[in-house]
Amino acid sequence: ISQFTLYGECSNGRRPEFTEAAPGEIAVGLYNRFITLAGQTGLKVATGRFGANMKLALVNDGPVTLIIESR
Repeated sequence: ISQFTLYGECSNGRRPEFTEAAPGEIAVGLYNRFITLAGQTGLKVATGRFGANMKLALVNDGPVTLIIESR
């Protein structure tokens, strides 16, 4: 999945809020810059369309790590 929200505010309750995430006009530039930098490392990089709606079917196998910062 080439699009993923990278910012979520987790200080109020159990669900993250995404109101402080970058707006699309800024986020697409950050996304494209990340793709460029990742490609320059020699990694194979595949992309999708930024902001496209996606329907997924998947099986999660393993843990995920989230870093939550607080003041």
